[in-house]
Amino acid sequence: MNYDVIVIGGGHAGVEAGLSSARMGNKTLMISMLAENVGATSCNPAIGGLAKGHLVRELDALGGEMGLITDEAGIQFRILNQTKGPAVRGSRAQIDMDKYRIIARNVVLNTKNLDLVQEMAESLLIEDSVVVGVKTDLLNEYKAKRVIITSGTFLKGIIHIGEVQQVGGRFGEQTSINLSDSLRDDCGLTIDRLKTGTCARIDSSTIDFSVMEEQGGDEIPNPFSFRTNREEFRATKKQLPCYIAYTNEKTHNIIESNFYRAPLFTGQIAGKSPRYCPSIEDKISKFPDKDRHHLFIEPQTIDNTECYINGMSTSLPPEVQREMIESVPGMENAKIVRYGYAIEYDFVDPRELKHSLETKKIKHLYLAGQINGTTGYEEAAAQGLMAGINASLSLQDKEPLILRRDEAYIGVLIDDLVTKGTKEPYRMFTSRAEYRLLLREESADTRLSHYGNELGLVSDELYESVQLKDKQIKAGAALLEEINFTPNKEFIAKLESMGEQPIKDISTAQQLIARKSFDVEKMLQLVPELEKYDEYIKEEILVEGKYARYIDKQSLEIERMKKYLKISIPENFDFKKVSGLSKEVVEKLESFNPPTLQSAMNISGITPAAVEILHIYIRIDKKNKK
Repeated sequence: MNYDVIVIGGGHAGVEAGLSSARMGNKTLMISMLAENVGATSCNPAIGGLAKGHLVRELDALGGEMGLITDEAGIQFRILNQTKGPAVRGSRAQIDMDKYRIIARNVVLNTKNLDLVQEMAESLLIEDSVVVGVKTDLLNEYKAKRVIITSGTFLKGIIHIGEVQQVGGRFGEQTSINLSDSLRDDCGLTIDRLKTGTCARIDSSTIDFSVMEEQGGDEIPNPFSFRTNREEFRATKKQLPCYIAYTNEKTHNIIESNFYRAPLFTGQIAGKSPRYCPSIEDKISKFPDKDRHHLFIEPQTIDNTECYINGMSTSLPPEVQREMIESVPGMENAKIVRYGYAIEYDFVDPRELKHSLETKKIKHLYLAGQINGTTGYEEAAAQGLMAGINASLSLQDKEPLILRRDEAYIGVLIDDLVTKGTKEPYRMFTSRAEYRLLLREESADTRLSHYGNELGLVSDELYESVQLKDKQIKAGAALLEEINFTPNKEFIAKLESMGEQPIKDISTAQQLIARKSFDVEKMLQLVPELEKYDEYIKEEILVEGKYARYIDKQSLEIERMKKYLKISIPENFDFKKVSGLSKEVVEKLESFNPPTLQSAMNISGITPAAVEILHIYIRIDKKNKK
């Protein structure tokens, strides 16, 4: 059986990889251990969040599926950090986990060129350092021109609940032993271990929500996908509340007194845990002075029969989980439906990859998702989409699509992984993106849809609407630039009539104008020509206007840095001979061995000044060799 592309795994990375490959015209096979769990959300019932929402929007702009499924399966929509600047806001949606999985699986089953089989990939077929196919547990051999592995936590997965250990990639499911061995032995890839975990699920009817803080969705919800009709979405979307509860001294005492039974502390777990999503026992251990921790009680489906206790991930024994949960006000009578657990699994050092996500050692083999050391549905889906795209471009003898750090969070994600590697599960944050003001969620379509359209993943009709949006925003921003905000007495009087505090002098007015600190309504009164645009476009115009100076500054910096993209660092370059570089910088350069100055700049701790010095010495080195 021959295919153009084989995708191993049916999680979020696998779904996006399979769909993008098939939609780009390739005969594609998805191999999944359990067909009904394609697209399953293994942990929390939510999509998006800070920086993660950016990834979903970028996925959508490129033609990915996650945003569309989220809009259909979502049961609560919120903008996080809404009071902060637009660059660090993040969209988040609670989802009906059952519905999300069913939608994802049905999209896969109904996509042209995409086949799904329920088998376990056992080994890769390699010829002369080129992958040519896959062998499964049923002894089937599938030949393919390209292979994408999106194995999630299923490579030698071990589940921990107290002293109990079970082999599995997810609770109640098998794990893959032989594929991990094939990657190490047949492909020569560096393999290591990571750990992640999940919390207990509670029977919702046994929770007293009346003593908890209710947390509703936004009054006017915003969809994730640029393809979703906003007005129809807002008119029909039913939202459920979440609730906030708190741990207390009793909870902490229960957990502390059972540290000796926690796999995380006994040495039972060797893999590194996520620093930014720790277990409850890890929190109590690291922050002993905190008298309480937030818990977010989240419905798992629209029927709200089970709740997820976000903030209480644990691998403590079942009886300890029961005791600590019952110590939380409102959960005194809580019944656990599913216990929390930790899972250890194999991953490949992402420095084994090119920016295209193809492995350096084995040609035509691509890796995406948690196998590359990331955590989170969104990070996985982003990699899956890019792996599917680049495998397809490779089949067409075209250059891979490599998104830069200044044009997408996806670019930041992949660049971080392949240049820096990771020793713990990698999670995306807005702070990782140095050009985040240019990478706002709402600009994802104008930044990236042209790529999706060129690839055939974004329709001409949709792309035309994106071009219209971009044109309107630019026209509106130009209007703002043309308005003469002269701080004379007449202008000051107009500002005061609009509700501004009394302005004592022209200098104060100038400061106000320089900050452009007007809300939407005030700006519209000052620039009535903007009234012709709809509300969504007006908001984007005003954001562009308010941050224009900072955007221009970042844009100039990007142009200055682009000159480094093509400046290569000579092979076997002796960094120790570069006067002016600290010992730490030299060690990092020797460790990562960056191929270009741009790659060197992206290494954590390498300053622009260090890169400038390195640039000078490279020029001297080239001059001396002539």
